[in-house]
Amino acid sequence: MTTLITGGAGFIGSNFIPYFLEKNIGAQVVNLDKLTYAGNLNNLEEVSNKRYHFVEGDICDSRLVNSIFNKYSIDAVIHFAAESHVDNSINNPNSFIKTNVNGTFVLLEAARKYWGENNVNNRFHHISTDEVYGSLGNSGFFTEETPYAPNSPYSASKAASDFLVRSYHHTYGMNTVTSNCSNNFGPKQHNEKFIPTIIRTALEGEKIPIYGNGKNVRDWLYVKDHCCGINKIFHSGKSGETYLLGGSNEYDNLEIAEKICTILDVERPKKKGSYTEQIAFVTDRKGHDFRYAIDASKVKKELGWMTEEEFGSGLRKTIKWYLNKYKETRI
Repeated sequence: MTTLITGGAGFIGSNFIPYFLEKNIGAQVVNLDKLTYAGNLNNLEEVSNKRYHFVEGDICDSRLVNSIFNKYSIDAVIHFAAESHVDNSINNPNSFIKTNVNGTFVLLEAARKYWGENNVNNRFHHISTDEVYGSLGNSGFFTEETPYAPNSPYSASKAASDFLVRSYHHTYGMNTVTSNCSNNFGPKQHNEKFIPTIIRTALEGEKIPIYGNGKNVRDWLYVKDHCCGINKIFHSGKSGETYLLGGSNEYDNLEIAEKICTILDVERPKKKGSYTEQIAFVTDRKGHDFRYAIDASKVKKELGWMTEEEFGSGLRKTIKWYLNKYKETRI
């Protein structure tokens, strides 16, 4: 089987590709990535495998995508590629609509035309986010039955792409699955994201920016556990179904910043004081969702998926990876 993985040089994709190649002996992987600011081939340095092929290009380029299907005889798609930073979607929503909506459409059309109606042995796995469900209050959880209520241009564009995938299953009979995950953390994440930003600004002696009062809550999922869940859903998920993947690690943003600072105080102590002294509250994000939390009981019950990494150990692994990345930083 030859699987097209889009956005494989990004954070989750670059963690997934070596995992997928290891777990699926004999599988061929074609990684299509535009290599925007969020994609970095250095993330895939450990992949030296004859079963891996890289193509630089845009998922919105229908001519290129169709040529990849034909050249490599693509049997399946795992679609990671997306514009994903909420702040950027507020400032520049156009690129999010183009990549997340139009790009997904191009991939679906290429798959539909190449696989035809007899596609039971093919699969289109769409990677999405819990943000499509909107915001929770102090209690409750997102499930696969939660109504969509996206609150940012980013989450709206991902919701639209989810619906496109759903429509191709119901209209054309395409063998699709969708997985919506909670906030990921771990090695290889781009510097602009929340946890890398805390680590980087702390080490640089800058203010550690926390939106509003820091009480917005997220459910954190270690990226390797997410990779395991994707692999299970890709192989064993029921066609046309959606599966939610969450870490059951709910913390507010201030708690996360304090935990990271406490670990940094031990791993790379300052000459004086604690990193927590650098924490500073900044103007809140527009339309900032209060809380996300996932009930992952469906994927646990049906596919036997369970998280393996405890939050504390995963956070320490993540921080050590960034300390190595930022080892030349002077405080």
